[in-house]
Amino acid sequence: MSHMSEKDIEKENMSQDSDKIYEELSARRKKRLEELKEAIASANEETMLVDGHDDALAGYDTQGRAIYFIDAILGTLMQRDGMTHEEAIEFFDFNIAGAYVGEYTPIYMYEE
Repeated sequence: MSHMSEKDIEKENMSQDSDKIYEELSARRKKRLEELKEAIASANEETMLVDGHDDALAGYDTQGRAIYFIDAILGTLMQRDGMTHEEAIEFFDFNIAGAYVGEYTPIYMYEE
């Protein structure tokens, strides 16, 4: 039977603490996104949201149109969907930003 050194125990405790912090932050982010989506729906029942890109949701404008961070959408397309940066830009331009779905089409903004 092997015994863990003090250093190994400390690493294990730090890892568990990190996991707890990550879970807590994830839960807070999820709650904030749900509250934001509810606020947008309250501001304008007709507003359109972008499927699969809740993490990129930044807020909404005075007419209740959803506002998304472009860089976050591109990051999701690259990480989740395995696109290159160029593919993600092309997909975003044509399929997301270029998809006019009426007066309450989402707004896309760059984060500088």
